[in-house]
Amino acid sequence: MEERDVWVIGHRHPDTDSICAAIAYADYKNLLETKNQTISGKKNRYIAKRAGNVNAETSYVLQYFGEEAPELISDVGTQIRDISIRRTEGVSSHISMKKAWEMMKILKVVSLPVVNSRNQLEGLIVTGDIAKSYMDVYDNYVLSTARTQYKNIVETLQGKVLTGNEHGYFVKGKVVVGVGIQANLGGCIEPDDLVILGDREEAQLLAIEENCSCLIVTNGLEVSQEVVSAAATRDVVVISTPYETFTVARLINQSMPIKFFMTKDDIIHFHMDDYVDEVREAMTKIRHRDFPVLDDNQNYVGMISRRNLLSGQKKQVILVDHNEKSQAVSNIEEAEILEIIDHHRLGSLETIAPVYFRNQPLGCTSTIIYQMYQEQQIEIAKPIAGLLCAAILSDTLMFRSPTCTPADRAAAEALARIAQINVTEFAQKMFEAGSDFENKTDEEIFNQDFKIFHSGDISFGVAQISAMSQTELARVEERVAPILPQMLLEKKVEMIFVMLTDILEESTRLIFVGEDAKDVVTDAFGAAEKSQIELKGVVSRKKQLIPALMNALAER
Repeated sequence: MEERDVWVIGHRHPDTDSICAAIAYADYKNLLETKNQTISGKKNRYIAKRAGNVNAETSYVLQYFGEEAPELISDVGTQIRDISIRRTEGVSSHISMKKAWEMMKILKVVSLPVVNSRNQLEGLIVTGDIAKSYMDVYDNYVLSTARTQYKNIVETLQGKVLTGNEHGYFVKGKVVVGVGIQANLGGCIEPDDLVILGDREEAQLLAIEENCSCLIVTNGLEVSQEVVSAAATRDVVVISTPYETFTVARLINQSMPIKFFMTKDDIIHFHMDDYVDEVREAMTKIRHRDFPVLDDNQNYVGMISRRNLLSGQKKQVILVDHNEKSQAVSNIEEAEILEIIDHHRLGSLETIAPVYFRNQPLGCTSTIIYQMYQEQQIEIAKPIAGLLCAAILSDTLMFRSPTCTPADRAAAEALARIAQINVTEFAQKMFEAGSDFENKTDEEIFNQDFKIFHSGDISFGVAQISAMSQTELARVEERVAPILPQMLLEKKVEMIFVMLTDILEESTRLIFVGEDAKDVVTDAFGAAEKSQIELKGVVSRKKQLIPALMNALAER
């Protein structure tokens, strides 16, 4: 049965709802898939992912219910692992040029990857290298310089070893073609030479007496036992070939190992996790036709070309707790969005094909997911119930937020019974864990719940930091306020607003930065001081702050 992974992902800088909703919805979809399984031969596997770091509050929730944090995914662009790779097997650097050429013809490729015994890339041999080996003029020592194995010579010449070790190497001496007067032959042969001869037995014995390393007898002629015995005594390799002397002299250089001609240094290669856009750009700057692909352990996997990049299969994703492009994982436009489950205003995401989009005016995405379990009559496991309940308590500030609806409260109470937790006690411990800022950097505190919004051509960011007391929030303000100008540049927005929300007092101290931020806040909430304003009764970013800021910006 064909199985495809579908990632369920929340927004960047995820809060408890974003993480818990992803885990729970992946669980729901997998259970629903099993329940409705058909004979179609296709089955999706839903996997929770996260688009940012887990904050302290969420960490407490996950640990309490024994759940692992989803894997961090920073980009959903198409990667090499998502495309069809040509699984051309790597070859040994010892094979002959002739064999490499024959393999290229059979495989209909122009490049062969060269690997060692551990399948690690050593080099590349291309048709241009083979053409060069045929066309360039080499001296008669090139065969030994290339350390040619006798086995390669036998294979290239379609020969037969009559005596000697075919696994040995020709590493010293020159190639001598024995033609003409025998008397002149003795002066041409030196120890360790490779000699090519016809059927002249006297010349064959002479070459052996001169301590040649290899004797090649052409024309498929029978070699006498006397010659074979003499060669065996002196460890001379004797090869019989059906080719005539001219053909042998022409072919013998093709027996050289490819390692003598292959490209070894500065090989352009890619990895399975590389993104197709980056690979495509790199390929435009290089004239090569094929490129090797390596895995995380630097082992050779296969070859790709520009044509392979057209076969990319987009990642399939489901988005939870957001529908804004600015809040989504990077390269979301390259992924295939299958579903969106959210409780926020409609954002800027666009899809190529219709998607299942469930958006309800509730206080928490996890409330929607709870309803979906109920609608399909799927039993909720105790840990999943705990995660969903925690998400609702977090998003509604334990039912204090104006975004909280009766449906949110009813869902949380029902889930609390399944998870066997006391809502008040658990919420207090969860909020306390989230208010522990001692071990966090200033940037981590700022980013733990930060989102970017757009109004026309204006982009602005809103961070919300909640705590159980004004004292704790005052310490947070001292740390966060000084970095806001830096964050303004880093986030590439015109204004930044930070909600310092007191959960128990149900109020927010709003601090801000940006050229027009003060005027926007004044238009939205009344007179503001230089960089701050007290907002009694304001605790919801989604329902109380963002609409007011949007209206103020729209009227400017």
